[in-house]
Amino acid sequence: MDFFGHPRGLSTLFFTELWERFSYYGMRALLVLYMTAAHTTANPGLDFGTGKATAVYGLYTFFVYVLSLPGGWIADNIWGQRRAVFVGGCVIAAGHFSMALPMFGLPETAFFYAGLALIVVGTGLLKPNVSTMVGDLYPEGGARRDAGFSVFYMGINLGAILGPTLCSVVGEGYNWHWGFSLAGFGMLFGLISYQLGSSNLGDAGLLEVKDEELLKKKKRNFYTTTGILAALLGIFTIMFNAGFFGITLQALAGYLGYAAVGITMLFFVYIIFFGGHNREEQKRLGVIFWLFILAALFWSGFEQAGSSLNLFAKELTDRVFGPYGFLQQVGPWVPTVLLGLPLAYINFRLFKRENLWWVGKAGVSTFTLLILGFTYYLSFNMMSEWTMPASMLQNINPTFIVLLAPVFGWFWTWLAKRNANPSIPVKFALGLFGLAAGFFVISWGAVNAAAGTVAPVWLIVTYFLHTAGELCLSPVGLSSMTKLAPKSRVGQMMGIWFVATALGNLFAGLVAGQLETQAPSSLFWTVAMIVGAGGIVALLAAPPIKRLMGDVE
Repeated sequence: MDFFGHPRGLSTLFFTELWERFSYYGMRALLVLYMTAAHTTANPGLDFGTGKATAVYGLYTFFVYVLSLPGGWIADNIWGQRRAVFVGGCVIAAGHFSMALPMFGLPETAFFYAGLALIVVGTGLLKPNVSTMVGDLYPEGGARRDAGFSVFYMGINLGAILGPTLCSVVGEGYNWHWGFSLAGFGMLFGLISYQLGSSNLGDAGLLEVKDEELLKKKKRNFYTTTGILAALLGIFTIMFNAGFFGITLQALAGYLGYAAVGITMLFFVYIIFFGGHNREEQKRLGVIFWLFILAALFWSGFEQAGSSLNLFAKELTDRVFGPYGFLQQVGPWVPTVLLGLPLAYINFRLFKRENLWWVGKAGVSTFTLLILGFTYYLSFNMMSEWTMPASMLQNINPTFIVLLAPVFGWFWTWLAKRNANPSIPVKFALGLFGLAAGFFVISWGAVNAAAGTVAPVWLIVTYFLHTAGELCLSPVGLSSMTKLAPKSRVGQMMGIWFVATALGNLFAGLVAGQLETQAPSSLFWTVAMIVGAGGIVALLAAPPIKRLMGDVE
């Protein structure tokens, strides 16, 4: 028996990543709202200003992606992917629970920052390596491997839907620290499923040791270097908090961003002109640099979902639903049963499949119960007046990904059969146009919100357009790095893609901080104009960039 036609090991990694993404996106949905919540509210937060809160958010998400680079190196050279994933999950869970500990009277700010640091380190260890292990399950490669990754990415998006949905109800609705605890328990569920299913992974993720003495030397150097860096970081943190450097957190984030941009540019100058590559490879490295710039611009807008758009949902969106007369008449059970009938039929058909492993059946049944339970919860609350948690709207983007990804996949295939499939540079331009269109919509919505609040449809349309842009740009991004990079630099160019995402997240936080002094409509309009202009430049530059790519499709 198998897991929907794939190796059983895929189920282990599927549920591990699902619960890790549950914890990540569940906590991320609460993060800015918790930091900006006043001390005096019924559910008190840290009372940070918008600028400081979004700078922390930007730094946090920046390091989540940057530390994927050393996390991959540690797995390849010291621990192996399997151990790196487990250790990373343990550190992530510790981070979430650290953020929850202040409800027992421990220092709020200190444990908040400690928790973020632990999550950053743990995610750096887990995220890149669990994907690598998925590839290891398919040594033959080919279409079956691609299909396996499609199933795996479905787990990512299911976790991204469940996390904000459940953590928002508990965290924003009752107590922020309960929400962080729920995120931590989600990661614990992932670790339990990972350990229980580890026997199905075969040799995937195990470190192949050829020289024991060399491995011991690498470990000594690694642990020594890590200890020194941790000590230096601790000293820097103490000095920064004491005001020794005389700069704000926002300024620190800005300096870090500029430094990262400068280092990346110098890196590209070096490898293009002094890296020992032939003319064709130099051209393709130049294309990678161009795509890096476009990707960073895209993520700097897209990743405002957790910051400026989250604040828009909280402050300017009408999230009150009910009471609805229909529900008052029929009660919450009727819509639950109506939805449950087709879901029960799907479960019945799946359970009749003799070649489907029981883990797959149990997973589908669990999600069915979650859907029905959430339907009952919504129906019950909407019998009277119910205010949706703002952070729950963070599940719109992953929901659209689940719905639209097959449509886009079919559309690109349909165009390819007619020799009309857009080139990689054109798809990047289309991604930027989708993002810009979304910010134009939310800017319009912010103008209407000047007289009060607006309907959630403004955010829904915005996220729809952003998701369309993401599906144009993101799937081809990483694959284009591997296609264009010289064989000796494939790993480095994959790292560059993570750096582009990290920079985008950092600048997304800094841009969102402008809400402290700038009206939302003005800020969103400015972002839309800049991203739209980037899309126009990308489209105009697409033909010469395509020529530089040579025969790469």
